[in-house]
Amino acid sequence: MTIVNHLIHGELTAGTGRSADVFNPSTGEATKKVALADRATMQLAIDSAKSAFPAWRNTPPAKRAQVMFRFKQLLEQHEATISKLISEEHGKTLEDAAGELKRGIENVEFACAAPEILKGEYSRNVGPNIDAWSDMQPIGVVAGITPFNFPAMVPLWMYPLAIVCGNCFILKPSERDPSSTLYIAQLLIEAGLPKGVLNVVHGDKEAVDALIEAPEVKALSFVGSTPIAEYIYSEGTKRGKRVQALGGAKNHAVLMPDADLDNAVSALMGAAYGSCGERCMAISVAVCVGDQIADALVEKIVPQIKALKIGAGTSCGLDMGPLVTGAARDKVKGYIDAGVAQGASLVVDGRDLVVAGHENGYFVGGTLFDRVTPEMTIYTDEIFGPVLCIVRVGSLEAAMQLINDHEYGNGTCIFTRDGEAARLFCDEIEVGMVGVNVPLPVPVSYHSFGGWKRSLFGDLHAYGPDGVRFYTRKKAITQRWPQRASHEAAQFAFPSNG
Repeated sequence: MTIVNHLIHGELTAGTGRSADVFNPSTGEATKKVALADRATMQLAIDSAKSAFPAWRNTPPAKRAQVMFRFKQLLEQHEATISKLISEEHGKTLEDAAGELKRGIENVEFACAAPEILKGEYSRNVGPNIDAWSDMQPIGVVAGITPFNFPAMVPLWMYPLAIVCGNCFILKPSERDPSSTLYIAQLLIEAGLPKGVLNVVHGDKEAVDALIEAPEVKALSFVGSTPIAEYIYSEGTKRGKRVQALGGAKNHAVLMPDADLDNAVSALMGAAYGSCGERCMAISVAVCVGDQIADALVEKIVPQIKALKIGAGTSCGLDMGPLVTGAARDKVKGYIDAGVAQGASLVVDGRDLVVAGHENGYFVGGTLFDRVTPEMTIYTDEIFGPVLCIVRVGSLEAAMQLINDHEYGNGTCIFTRDGEAARLFCDEIEVGMVGVNVPLPVPVSYHSFGGWKRSLFGDLHAYGPDGVRFYTRKKAITQRWPQRASHEAAQFAFPSNG
């Protein structure tokens, strides 16, 4: 059976004996094994990154950017291979995998602007013969811990920008679908990245704790569940590390009575059921303002849910593939059971879906609940599956209060033709990313991604301008060259321009 090994100092490195199975979610079969690092293996990667840092930090930003330009070309050339690897281990459709990769490539494109984004500020003559400027300097060895649901895109949120800023990076990807992540990292080595600047180490909690505890690691980026995000933020910051930890979500879409319902339904279908709902920006709650729009939504969306084309992700022309693991499938089914038990109206039930020829795959069909209330677990919890809940309220203000009261504040959207309602929503909603007639308001690469409340631990969002700030530290320099013939007496008052 194929072993997915670590990438340390530019070379594939075997593990120390521990490993985990990697499954094909469409068949339920273990197809590979992935090495799981112990602390000694992680230390090899840390030592490699530390040794590479002095030379890399002094490499001109333009030369770092040239590596990223070549990397972008290789990613585009190998799109089909990468998409297939993602689909085989995650389960998402080939088209969805290709879309994920393209969004990742956009972040590589942003990193190609290194000479521009790393420019500091300069002021001449802030005082007599005194000039001042700021310098954006790399932190050193930094690390990223990434989730299973975007094995290409989320790592590409992190290490291209960190590396182009002059840091050396250690990536701990999900052990559930590691092959595409490793393959992409090897393409960056092929693009000319020096050994040690990027290391990929697979593992579980032991590997994560090794990164948290290592004094050489100066910053940690994480995307995953809220409990783990909170753990990494707490443990990392108390050791003096810079941490950005993105956690869970419960994303609401508000449908106003004047919404363009046909377009809203199409948007909800993709946002709720795309990637089998395994997205931190998936819409899992439709908040309908009034029974009329709720009834109309149910009437229009039910036939489309029942018509979803579901099968093995590697097949073409599908809407949805399987969930990533058997445990994930069973968890989603458990939530559906709980929704029924707690009194929600189950309009479309996806629990009994069987895909011919893939009877052992981890499939759950599109599911719809109506008349969901805020105390139900299908409302409070992040299900991370193809389940959409309809909540009925009487006003926009009630819809906004519902969203603002939730512990998560990752993404939300409103469907309306009313500019006043949209502006009020954007101004007053307590959520980090907001869409107006846009169901998945994921910022483009030259903005930054991040939620509010318990969806984000840390002050800086991911990628874009905040990513540059996270992976650099600013140094302010004030310099004076006195004129040769001048001499000034000592000044004991605090210096000023007054």
